[in-house]
Amino acid sequence: MRNPQIDYAAVFRALPGMVALLTPALEYADANDDFLRLTRRTREQLLGRYIFDVFPENPNDPAAAGRRETEASMLRTVATGERDTMALVRYDIEDPDRPGRWQEHYWSPVNAPVLGPDGQVALIVHRVEEITELIRAFGGRDDDSRARVLEAELYTRARELQEVNDRLRRAHAHEREVALSLQAAMLPAPDLDGRHAAAVRYRPAIGALNVCGDWYDLADLPGGNLAVAVGDVVGHGLAAAGVMGQLRSALSAACRVADGPARALDALGLYARSVAGAESTTVLATFIDWDERTITYSSAGHPPPALLHPDGTVTFLDQATDPPLAARPEHLPRPQARTSFAEGATLVLYTDGLIERRGEDIDTGLDRLAASLARHGRSGPEPLADALLTDLLPPTGNTDDTALITLRL
Repeated sequence: MRNPQIDYAAVFRALPGMVALLTPALEYADANDDFLRLTRRTREQLLGRYIFDVFPENPNDPAAAGRRETEASMLRTVATGERDTMALVRYDIEDPDRPGRWQEHYWSPVNAPVLGPDGQVALIVHRVEEITELIRAFGGRDDDSRARVLEAELYTRARELQEVNDRLRRAHAHEREVALSLQAAMLPAPDLDGRHAAAVRYRPAIGALNVCGDWYDLADLPGGNLAVAVGDVVGHGLAAAGVMGQLRSALSAACRVADGPARALDALGLYARSVAGAESTTVLATFIDWDERTITYSSAGHPPPALLHPDGTVTFLDQATDPPLAARPEHLPRPQARTSFAEGATLVLYTDGLIERRGEDIDTGLDRLAASLARHGRSGPEPLADALLTDLLPPTGNTDDTALITLRL
């Protein structure tokens, strides 16, 4: 809990080391006393100004890359909401007392996000440690030529590390973009007959490495009924997205010919044994019979769907849960259960990113979901889906993918 007796503005100004706050547009919002003292700038010279207008790059250094790399690091922080640590960078500073004279400087920068109430980056904490003297002293003070050689060697190795980091970031960003495009292509909006409203949502995890294999599916069944399913492939990145596509297509086909969700999951489980990376996938399948007003369901290790009744009460459908796909040494038939529903009820299927938190019992997450459904139960599927994501996903950003279906029965 925040202590109201602490003057946090005074704490910030007194922080040891150089620290500045910038907006997502890379304009200075504040700077601590050490930053002002060591850069020999006043707060008025910084506030509201673009960082590279205040500190332009040395035009006399044709190999200068400090601005490009610093800007890229800051923009990564804004885009991902994650801390970005840079390798050693050279960025010369113009002498404020002698315009046109540039002083050689080496820095070790870190950019960290400050998130606003909406979970988006509101500020960048830009902490820099000047290590110019350390590099110059590296190798001993008595041998200036040796110190210069070692200085150049250290700087060269730091530049190589920065280049390797940049290549890795580009590769990861490309993989994430491809995985998200693949998921978007395989997770279309529901195309129902208009009698029953539904909303679907997919929220990828924050960070470049956390794209996973969550999916949802709605499939028309013979007789005008409906199959609704969600699943979660273990793993990350493009491989998980590829497995997700195979399993989703296989389950969608199985639901159209099986006599119930358990038999559909039986077929999917047998298929999963032949797909590398499909082991331990969790899946929840439901068959909805509109005439009988029943939901038949079967779970392969997946969190239970929630049934929101018209009176505002919530029931979790947890009477037919079995291990995940291909988790048993031998195949065994899966169980299924059936429950009735009243007109105007809402069925909610989701993946574990919506409810699970590290170090927290799953029942706590289920209670949180039930409370949110009770608050927003009168909303239609679209606003209800948005309200659930707002209530249940962490304000700092979800660390696991989340798929969600809300269906008005």
